[in-house]
Amino acid sequence: MNIKKSILFRSRLAFLFVLLFAVALIYRIVAIQFVEGEKWIQKADQIGLKHKELKATRGNIYSDNGSLMATSLPFYKVAFDPTRASDEVYKAGIDTLSDLLSKKFGGKSANGYRRMINDARKNKSQYIVLSRKLIDHLDKKEVQTWPILKEGRMKGGVIFEKVNKRFLPFNDLARRTIGFVNENYNGAGLEYSFNDRLAGENGQALYRKISGGRWRPVHDESEVRPVNGFDIETTIDINLQDVAQSALKSALQSYKADYGCAVVMEVKTGEIKAMTNLSYDEESDYYYENYNFAVGAQGLTEPGSTFKLASMIALFEESNLDIDDKVQTGDGEYEFYDKIMRDHKPGGYGELTVKDAFAKSSNIAISKLVNDQFGLTPERFINYIKDMGLLEPLGFQMVGEGVPYIKSPDDKTWSGVTLPWMSIGYELKLTPLHVLAFYNAVANNGRMVRPMIVKRVFETNREIQTYKTEVIKKKICSDATLSKVRELLVEVVETGTAKNIKNDYYKIAGKTGTAQKVINRKYTKKYYTSFAGFFPAESPKYSCIVVIDKPTGGQQYGSDAAAPVFKEIADKIYSTDLNLHKAGLETQSSQGSFPVIKKGLGEDLKFLCNELGISNHMKTDDEWVKTRVNNNAVEWVSNRNAMNRVPDVRGMTLKDAMYLLENAGLRVVYKGTGRVETQSIVPGDKIKIGTQIFLKLKFNDT
Repeated sequence: MNIKKSILFRSRLAFLFVLLFAVALIYRIVAIQFVEGEKWIQKADQIGLKHKELKATRGNIYSDNGSLMATSLPFYKVAFDPTRASDEVYKAGIDTLSDLLSKKFGGKSANGYRRMINDARKNKSQYIVLSRKLIDHLDKKEVQTWPILKEGRMKGGVIFEKVNKRFLPFNDLARRTIGFVNENYNGAGLEYSFNDRLAGENGQALYRKISGGRWRPVHDESEVRPVNGFDIETTIDINLQDVAQSALKSALQSYKADYGCAVVMEVKTGEIKAMTNLSYDEESDYYYENYNFAVGAQGLTEPGSTFKLASMIALFEESNLDIDDKVQTGDGEYEFYDKIMRDHKPGGYGELTVKDAFAKSSNIAISKLVNDQFGLTPERFINYIKDMGLLEPLGFQMVGEGVPYIKSPDDKTWSGVTLPWMSIGYELKLTPLHVLAFYNAVANNGRMVRPMIVKRVFETNREIQTYKTEVIKKKICSDATLSKVRELLVEVVETGTAKNIKNDYYKIAGKTGTAQKVINRKYTKKYYTSFAGFFPAESPKYSCIVVIDKPTGGQQYGSDAAAPVFKEIADKIYSTDLNLHKAGLETQSSQGSFPVIKKGLGEDLKFLCNELGISNHMKTDDEWVKTRVNNNAVEWVSNRNAMNRVPDVRGMTLKDAMYLLENAGLRVVYKGTGRVETQSIVPGDKIKIGTQIFLKLKFNDT
């Protein structure tokens, strides 16, 4: 009996405990739901709300003439709140909308889209993505006309989430120069170097977390609108960029080289008009812009013979050496301490003038001269290099510029052979851009200017910042030395290692470079080839450097690989830049006593001179001639044109010019009156039948 009572007591006690717990639980639920409801709703809202960044629209990048090189285009992700539309609008449009979605975006059938949207509306889901495929502005306008969605955001539930994507209108042209910035804010080129100007200021907006872990914008007064980035105007000439890139790419493919770069700069201002860098990709068997070898640290290399210009400047500044002085180079081999230096020509050059030694790029001649002059005081040679602006970085406007490496006599690795080898471009490292800046200084009467690629930062019509030409060195050497080295550089093209790029229309001044590549700490038979120079030589407007790394085949020297690319670029510039042209190449009498009889049909011109009583002499049997004034008499020399090559008609009458050009298969368009002043296709270019050639005519009062 006692046991029975004990069990009943315990059972009743347990039941009472459960009952009290249930009552307490119900009370707490009621309290949370009705008494503390507002408090917990606010907390839930706080947990489900988040401020997210609104990306600013990135600024544009323009060429020197306002052509768009990089811009941010708006694309949109299409989302939808199916609970917004009224029953009437929804029922009337869902079938057509589903069909349009299927046709436009794919991924689902019309029935599939209908089920997805119906389910979301039934479950009161306020956010679904209709397509993850981004659409452009035109597609957005189309989507805005569709049933339900045309009612707008509030009544139709359509949500367009804007995503800015970088777009390059010229595709791969100057791609590496333009550069990029990735999601980690790392990058390269102008995009990275001017990111603080281009990026703008991001804004903020409130987002609410919804089902599926997704976030939806909540438009309220706390939203901070983004401030768009500024635009930048570069110095790049798109046409010259295209010319340089095409010429370089063609040569790289021909020589199956590892990489190459070409930079064109305006002499007076230092403005970069073209900069192209192409690397070979084995997987795609294609050359593309992957790294800026012209500027970056990977482009630092031993320049080879282009550095001989610096050695000659140091010699002329230090001594009374003249370009006609003689130097003995022997049989092509010369021993400096424990190392043999060789010249390119088997058997050597023997005795050479300084002018010929430079033109033929004799290693022995330059090294002997430098070693004899500076062997006991190498620090003086280094001081001259410093005065030429070659020891310090240029301070270029792009991040990642390579730092020059030039040894000092105090360096542990300095040895007895360092000076002679340094004099010909070894045991030191420079970027192509630095070499170009140096050659540009020679062209610019000794004034070294800082290369520049961005002219201004602006916002619509408001200037934010402008960049002017900056002088690095007012004078890299004396005028007397400049006169000598400019003559040496012209001789390289007239009779020396680059005579293959000589032409009859304008003069080029420059120097070839061929440096053996160091692989696994050993010099190999693979070469770094280059050509640096300027044109026209008499009054330089442009300087240029071309580099081709490790060309293959039988021709692996700077004269074979790099120099022809320089000429192709220079020819195209010369043919299109009317400011470089003169009204004919021949000089008329200094007294101005001769009429304008520059070029034409020999019989006609001879008749004209005889009628006017002008002394004239025919020096050719060719039908078409040009004028040469000699001792107050006119001499007629050949103006014969090579087969399938564009004739030189500058200085001719329109009748004669049209006869020659149209018979050659070209279509002539002209403007003006008088004689031909300029022609749009450079003389000597290969003729493409049916090509249009533009002639500019002008009267000459001479």
